[in-house]
Amino acid sequence: MVARFLSIVLAAILAVTVGAVAGTLPDLGGRKVVIVTENAYFPLQFVDSKSGQAVGWEYDAAAELAKRLNFTPEYQNTSWDAMIQAVSDKQYDMGMTGITIKDDRKEKVDFSDPYMRSEIFMLVRGDESRFTDAKSFAADEKLLVGAQAGTSPFYVAVYNILDGNEQNPRIKLMDTFASTVAALQAGDVDLVLTDSAAGKAISANSGGKLKMIGEPLQAEDFGFIFPKGSDLEAPINAGIAALKADGTLDRLTQKWFVDYKPDAP
Repeated sequence: MVARFLSIVLAAILAVTVGAVAGTLPDLGGRKVVIVTENAYFPLQFVDSKSGQAVGWEYDAAAELAKRLNFTPEYQNTSWDAMIQAVSDKQYDMGMTGITIKDDRKEKVDFSDPYMRSEIFMLVRGDESRFTDAKSFAADEKLLVGAQAGTSPFYVAVYNILDGNEQNPRIKLMDTFASTVAALQAGDVDLVLTDSAAGKAISANSGGKLKMIGEPLQAEDFGFIFPKGSDLEAPINAGIAALKADGTLDRLTQKWFVDYKPDAP
């Protein structure tokens, strides 16, 4: 009887505590928030081949933030190379596409607190044996790397693997991350650099056609971006903290980076 009473009391305390924590989150009053993304960075945001719908980790995270902070997300798309400037110009309220938090980007936009930490790894075909790390890749001048200009993998390829020349012909520039992975599978390039989370998901769903090799080349934090001085930054940061604290972000990572099984990466 005493044990049952204590259980009831503890449950009541927990309910009050959770309610108090939830009540501390800002209420944005149902306002519309225009969020721009690229839909080309599996599994953060991409178009599902089965449903034709735009889905992914970031969409689910944004939906959770919208629910808890009481705002209405409206999604629009643009290319990676236009995104940061477009958000800086206040064409959009917020941007998401696995954007690494960097000091030079902070000159144009404000960043949220990190929602994911990842590391840059080498992604190669499953039967690759010509190189095992950055040094052995750089030593063979016939080998090519595919990358999107202006992204972290591009700069890591230039400065951590090759010779620091951003016009190095061994770097084959492509419009999207998905294009680089397709080129790798087709044999048009020999290496793609990817963050660890995406790389694990792509490798696991490739049927052995792709794998990650070597040690991490760089660690990075991802954040949402806003126009400078945006009043969304503080509420979104509070929401990110809540999603971390209750395990929601971990569950999303399990869903999209482990459990999700697409027809093809």
